[in-house]
Amino acid sequence: MTTVSTRPRQLAPDLARGGLLAMIAVANAALYLYGRPYGVRQHIAETGLLDRVVSLVQVTLVDSRAYPMFAALFAYGIAASLRRRVDAGVDQREARRSVRRRNAWLIAFGFVHAMLLFPGDILGLYGALGFAVLGFTRLRDRTLLALAVGWLVVVGVLQGFSYSPPPSTQRTFMLSLVEADPLRALAGHPVDWLLSPFGLVGVLSAMLVGVWAARRDVFADLEAHRDLLVRVAVAGIGIAVLGGLPAGLAVGEFWTPDGLGARWTVSGVHAVTGVAGGLGYAALVGLLAARIGQRRGPVVRAIAACGERSLSCYLFQSVAFVILLKPYTLGLGGVLGSAATAGLALAVWLVSVLLADALARAGRPGPAEALMRRLTRR
Repeated sequence: MTTVSTRPRQLAPDLARGGLLAMIAVANAALYLYGRPYGVRQHIAETGLLDRVVSLVQVTLVDSRAYPMFAALFAYGIAASLRRRVDAGVDQREARRSVRRRNAWLIAFGFVHAMLLFPGDILGLYGALGFAVLGFTRLRDRTLLALAVGWLVVVGVLQGFSYSPPPSTQRTFMLSLVEADPLRALAGHPVDWLLSPFGLVGVLSAMLVGVWAARRDVFADLEAHRDLLVRVAVAGIGIAVLGGLPAGLAVGEFWTPDGLGARWTVSGVHAVTGVAGGLGYAALVGLLAARIGQRRGPVVRAIAACGERSLSCYLFQSVAFVILLKPYTLGLGGVLGSAATAGLALAVWLVSVLLADALARAGRPGPAEALMRRLTRR
């Protein structure tokens, strides 16, 4: 039996990843909705008030906010792991070689995941950017932060351009998710997978900040960095809400941006402030972990177990959504509204948390983590 390492783990990253998977579930499930006209940002044009409010909340607090948070944690993990190995006496070249092997296998996992299940996969992108993270670890602190801020300009321009055309009632991207024929859907997965990184350009800035935070062991010594975490949480989440609200109001059809310039500005600001939101969420979970300390109840332990097995839980979500939402399976994506879909996504996440907790109690890793460990060691 393969067992999970018994070395002490930092609560904050696992708790953040576990909670973050709930946001990712809500964001991804919305992509499966079909059979009705589409509105702003390719969300279903809802008519019911509850569905419109849920769309507003999702776009303001989740869309373009969850993945930057995950990216910051991913880069933090790489940089912190690399430094721990070198400090423990492992040759730096071998330590970097080990990280490169894991990144290569992560790309392979992402490829299989995208081809068979979800073409909006992030594993392959993060694996590819993981090679860049190795280069980032050689940069000075000032350079890391300057690059992170400078890249936000690119993010604003690209994302503003992507969503600046007038809303179309027809689907314009991720077409394979709503294709009724399973063979044609699978044939469209490669194209959608290759195009999906254009919607995630903001994660690079978050990764640069993640490397910067790893140098300071922010999550390893939460009390020493409490003031920093408070500032990042308040400013980051506040900026994300203010910057995401116009797009949320537009998606919920409570307000309509008039003209190309307004649509470009709303979309660009939404993407840029999403990076701040992702960092703010990570800081907020760090503060929560500091408050919890060693007083970990069953709920905290279960969510942390999900975070420790985030790769398996992420893949589990995709399997569940294909079964529940695709047109050629149960087809719930053609009948559920935004509110019901968000509830379904949270239910899927909850099931993954319970399964992860059961594995943790049995002293077992997630199946995907166990396979990744074998492959990288080999």
